[in-house]
Amino acid sequence: MSSIESTDVLVIGSGFGGAITAYHLAAGGARVTILERGPWLSGTDFDQDFKFGSSTTRAFDFVIGDGMSVLGGNCVGGGSVVYFAAMPRAPRFVFERHGSIGRRMWPAAVSRDTLEPWYDRVAEALPVTQQEWRNVPYAGGLWAAACDHAGRTANPVPVAIDEEKCTNCNWMMSGCRFDAKRSLLLNYLPAAISHGAEIRPLHEVQHLTRNADGSYRVHYTVMDEVDYRIEVASGTIDAKIVVVAAGAGATPVILQRSAPYLGQMPDAVGRYFSGNGERLNTAVVDDDRVREVLGLQRADGVGYQAYQIGKGPAVASWDRLDAALPEYERYSLEQLYFPPGFGTILAQVPDATGPTWFGVEKKELIRKWQSWLTIFIMSEDDNEGVFGELPPSGNGVRLSQQMLARGPLRYRPTANTLRGWAAADADIRDILERDGLARVMPWTNDLVGAYTVHPLASCRIGDDPATSALDDRHELRGHPGIFVTDGSAVPGALTVNPAMTIAALAERAVPAIVAAAAERGLSVTYGAPAPNGETAGRRGVLQQTGTRRA
Repeated sequence: MSSIESTDVLVIGSGFGGAITAYHLAAGGARVTILERGPWLSGTDFDQDFKFGSSTTRAFDFVIGDGMSVLGGNCVGGGSVVYFAAMPRAPRFVFERHGSIGRRMWPAAVSRDTLEPWYDRVAEALPVTQQEWRNVPYAGGLWAAACDHAGRTANPVPVAIDEEKCTNCNWMMSGCRFDAKRSLLLNYLPAAISHGAEIRPLHEVQHLTRNADGSYRVHYTVMDEVDYRIEVASGTIDAKIVVVAAGAGATPVILQRSAPYLGQMPDAVGRYFSGNGERLNTAVVDDDRVREVLGLQRADGVGYQAYQIGKGPAVASWDRLDAALPEYERYSLEQLYFPPGFGTILAQVPDATGPTWFGVEKKELIRKWQSWLTIFIMSEDDNEGVFGELPPSGNGVRLSQQMLARGPLRYRPTANTLRGWAAADADIRDILERDGLARVMPWTNDLVGAYTVHPLASCRIGDDPATSALDDRHELRGHPGIFVTDGSAVPGALTVNPAMTIAALAERAVPAIVAAAAERGLSVTYGAPAPNGETAGRRGVLQQTGTRRA
């Protein structure tokens, strides 16, 4: 008897790209195993602090590259556990972008129209609803009022949040202890488990090899639950289909490390990385001017001082999402709560006479943190990121027990990207510095370079083999049976939060994966309904299965 484990489908990662495919394949009759690098957390496991060992340090992966740092999820549920639940659909013009290659970068088969049914399916499953003004917290209302004062428009953001459960605690970035945020822990993952899928947390995939029969062997290590630098075990699992959904910062590393065993990877693996054109600005709000100019004040009489109250993105200005504008001049401006544990480090001091990100003036800036307003830019970049020399294991060299690593990504923003950032910075100043409402400075790039919470495009789909790693079915070129369904498959920046598009693309990819599974002799069908509270079993399934955690 062979000691090698086997399964029908091996899914690497449990975020949107992994959970959605795992659910449909398990519901269709396949044996599905999910390997997740991070821990399994839910409900009361989500702490509302930044102490070492809390959900914040356990569930995040902050990888510092050369010119670009990536903040992503590192837990069962992936980015859905640590995202802000903003779920807009990508603007129609995004699918016609040319970007750095000078021609349409998306495959001909994918457009806003063809993706619309898959968007609808995700909206039903989570579900996603349009936020109303009565649910917008004070920070979002202040941003909307400032936009109106400057002659701009602002819009509540569609979200995957149960507004009846949301307490406006503003800790959703560290997981939601109230189950108000509709992460994948509440829908696709429990639905997958109810159909027999198995999730193994703290399992980090290192590389793939190919077996004589054309199936794949997935090689993994098991991480210590406290110190992620320590490997406590290793193993392999054979599968006829492999779905790689480890995130745009890890998927290309796994595939590049597999090249000596599988053969040459497509040239686009580990190239064309996009940070979704992201950039952050911090405004230091003058509470007196908010009261005098906008006529706003809270019950305690202060004009604002509500940075920590509410939830993540609540209001966005989409004035610059106009297809008639030139490429690289289109972007959204979104009010965002970024916890002070990160923001206090990277925020710069407006009008500083000394250093902008440390020193006496920075200390004074931090003292006023409750009157900050953070505005998030999502613009069009040039896909200028490239992955270089591979780390010994994982997607980076770990610098601490949890969360922090040094990775192989190199990013040098082009003139196009810089032009978009400059235009967006100027717009934010025009809106928030008008009539002395606030003083604005972008976050510093001096410490970690540019940064993104929405990494994309490092193994993108497309029609041209020279510039895309995947065909329009998400299958890895030259390696049948390997599919990529996470953010790395998205061809370029979306100018809005990308989770809804990543999820819709994963839904769209499933029929092709099912067809490939059938070609490889698996008895699997497609057609399961969208998971919901009844079919998924919700938290009960996850709690019962929790006893199997590694």
